[in-house]
Amino acid sequence: MDYIAIIHKDTDSEYGVSFPDFPGCVTAGKTLEEAKNMAVEALSFHIEGMIEDKETIPVPASLDEVMIDPVFQSGVAFIVSYAGRPKQVRFNLSAMDDALATIDAAAQKSGLTRSAFMVQSSLEKAGSASHKERL
Repeated sequence: MDYIAIIHKDTDSEYGVSFPDFPGCVTAGKTLEEAKNMAVEALSFHIEGMIEDKETIPVPASLDEVMIDPVFQSGVAFIVSYAGRPKQVRFNLSAMDDALATIDAAAQKSGLTRSAFMVQSSLEKAGSASHKERL
């Protein structure tokens, strides 16, 4: 879902971001880019907390609905998307027993489960920059 975020900047402040659909969900950044990245993180964290608390997630307001409020008229609107958490999927994998023993030893040495080790190793090999965030 796409939600409207409002960015505010006072002369001697960081870029502040608020979400009209989620009162209390705010964040900030020293730069515009940092504020945008923090907004994605803040929205995800806020919605995931609401889901855990079994609260109703609001339907996104339209830009017209948001900009009627004088509180938001001095800011700049932008869209932040929330796609939900990635779902864990179970799959079967076949390997030679000696290869599996080597994988298990390396996983144990790394402090990971076999699955986590194999996923992390595969993502590293694939060049995924966010592989550690996905485990």
